[in-house]
Amino acid sequence: MGKSKAPERIEVLCAFCRGRGKDPFGIPSPQSRCQVCGGRGHHTLRQPIAACAYCRGTGVHPFSRLTCTTCQGIGVNEVPKEATTCPRCGGSGREADYEYPDSVLSCRYCLGKGVVSMRLIRDERRGRWGGRR
Repeated sequence: MGKSKAPERIEVLCAFCRGRGKDPFGIPSPQSRCQVCGGRGHHTLRQPIAACAYCRGTGVHPFSRLTCTTCQGIGVNEVPKEATTCPRCGGSGREADYEYPDSVLSCRYCLGKGVVSMRLIRDERRGRWGGRR
């Protein structure tokens, strides 16, 4: 058995505070540390990564001052190596975006990431539902 290569890690700026390490809304004070990165201004993630489709990379939940529920405020998501555009939301990360433009609900199939694993699609086609409903 050969050793499997560890996933490469990458450092990305915190989208919620834009790398400043301070709460972008000044709550409870302008000197408060960012709740997402803990004041560091960056995150370390495993590659591959993609910009969060749900918040469009801002780290902020649409139409609020809360952190994005899909990327937890980071602005990017770790994605499967074999990823493809979500067939349900078309990559927007939003539920029924084709019916309700700028919907605030995340897509239930890709969980707001905008991409899904090819394995999930293959299993669904074979009748083996992977548990996402």
